[in-house]
Amino acid sequence: MLGSPTLANMLRARLRLPVIGAPMFIASTPELVIAQCAAGIIGAIPALNLRSTAALNDALDTIAAACAAMPGDVPYCVNLVAHRTNARLEDDLAVIVAHRVPLVIVSLAAPAGIVSAIHAYGGLVFNDVISEYHARKCADAGVDGLIAVCAGAGGHTGKISPFALVQEIRDWWEGPLVLAGCVATGRAIVAAEAIGADLVSIGSPFLAAAEANTADAFRRMVVECRSQDVVVADCFTGVPATFLRPSIVAAGLDPAKLTRAEGAGVNIADGGSDIRAWRDIWSAGQGIGAVRRSGPAAVYIAQLADEYSCARASMAAAYA
Repeated sequence: MLGSPTLANMLRARLRLPVIGAPMFIASTPELVIAQCAAGIIGAIPALNLRSTAALNDALDTIAAACAAMPGDVPYCVNLVAHRTNARLEDDLAVIVAHRVPLVIVSLAAPAGIVSAIHAYGGLVFNDVISEYHARKCADAGVDGLIAVCAGAGGHTGKISPFALVQEIRDWWEGPLVLAGCVATGRAIVAAEAIGADLVSIGSPFLAAAEANTADAFRRMVVECRSQDVVVADCFTGVPATFLRPSIVAAGLDPAKLTRAEGAGVNIADGGSDIRAWRDIWSAGQGIGAVRRSGPAAVYIAQLADEYSCARASMAAAYA
């Protein structure tokens, strides 16, 4: 068996809820990260949401200072895209190391150099994975935790049911395992724990948060849309990702006729070959049907906490 079975418990003990606020391209902001950490969950931001490495440095100064002034010891997180199209990778990593960021989520790869650089100062490395094969490669690279990105997840999504992927990874991985995909309620958190996850990653509901960098029309769309309004397409970045059907139509495209130019490769770092992706064509996961309103992140997290407590009590009573 691989991975530390005690690390997940140590991390959960620092949190109000076993939740990571998913790092969302464009939408996540330093203000959202701070609000999430203040409310007792791990706040996360993609490094590329800051327009330059210098801006990332300034943002981490702000986040670290705010978190240091909070009671408790809730960690914050930075998402680092480890892909050859990310020209800022080395410079952004240097800033992350200089700030001793507590948790780094690596996407698309887990280069040994990145893992060792973060481990050198005592930081943790979690890696997004969409298959057991990918999970094993990341485990071999020495990551501390795995994030199972399952079918229905927002942004760059997975294809495998959480019941299948979590089970396959748990057969050999004892370390922290995070479930991403359609988790939007306290009951869903309990369900994720029941199938073997230690924590969950929640993204789409925070698109409606007051602290997110989302247009008012985007917030309304997240509240009003359901799972049937989510389209999976690879035409924008070369990797399957979820987009809201009404935003595709508003951009003058036919959701049934989305194609990618022949020979176009994967292009992650700058949003894809079509700059409208993410900025004008909006992404969300299938869990948005549970989003009822927009407002401060703290209000949503308090709701999650109440739902989680009620769900755990209900399950305990049912099986007493």
